[in-house]
Amino acid sequence: MAFIPLFTLIVIFSLSNNNFCFCFNPKLFYNVSKVQSETDWSPAGATWYGPANGAGSDGGACGYKDAVERAPFSSMISAGGPSLFYSGKGCGACYQVKCTNNVNAICSDYPVSVVITDECPGGTCASDSVHFDLSGAAFGAMATSGHSNPLHFVSGIHAQINRFEIVIHSLSIVVCANFSRCITRVECNYRDMNVVFSIDSGSNPYYFAVLIKYINGDGNLAGVDLQQASQSNTWLPMQQSWGAIWKLDSGSGLTAPFSLRLTSAESRKTIVANNVIPAGWQAGQTYQSHVNFDV
Repeated sequence: MAFIPLFTLIVIFSLSNNNFCFCFNPKLFYNVSKVQSETDWSPAGATWYGPANGAGSDGGACGYKDAVERAPFSSMISAGGPSLFYSGKGCGACYQVKCTNNVNAICSDYPVSVVITDECPGGTCASDSVHFDLSGAAFGAMATSGHSNPLHFVSGIHAQINRFEIVIHSLSIVVCANFSRCITRVECNYRDMNVVFSIDSGSNPYYFAVLIKYINGDGNLAGVDLQQASQSNTWLPMQQSWGAIWKLDSGSGLTAPFSLRLTSAESRKTIVANNVIPAGWQAGQTYQSHVNFDV
């Protein structure tokens, strides 16, 4: 991942409990109310990286590849510092950000939603307790009309101030010892989409690895289990391989079709994608499920 430390921002986390529909078309975010209490926010840090109007990088450390550029992600993504990326366990988590216009007039003060798809491991990403490295598209979406290009956004404030506010709006209330560093998230809501499974190219009858994406609710997973057609009463626990990819190295031949059971990271809810991986599956193929978490 290429990290471009052009400037540093102040990211704020909100601890209010409001309803919000998560989606990745920035224009759909503008119906969210701007009314927030200043006491609802706590600071962290942020930067932006990659092409000025792009998706940051081609997939990044979560393994989403070029899906980050397409709907529903639509380039509205962020790399996370260590506390957000969390060794890949934070992949898929959703956040809402905005730049407040009381700090600079070109800030729209409307929230933009992003998903963690990459890692930002060094520099201020590591030194800040909480750090977002936003895509150029996500950063530009926080600006007022005519200032959506992040380079224009930076030039408009560079001579005045090198630290300013954006905010992270949360749907949940958490209790923590250091309130200014509480990390809370919005629910992911991919609307009418279901969970998608992309088989890793290295998979074979003895080793099965799969990228799991478009997860509603928490957005990331605590666990994945696989059930073979020949063992309908047995669930085999999978391990996180890297990023959003989960693996099972069985040591013996696996018999498809496979059902996959997903456990969400925070709420610990469970769903089952029955027979989602068919007999005759092929490495590199993508399979659509008919399930997703309720939001």
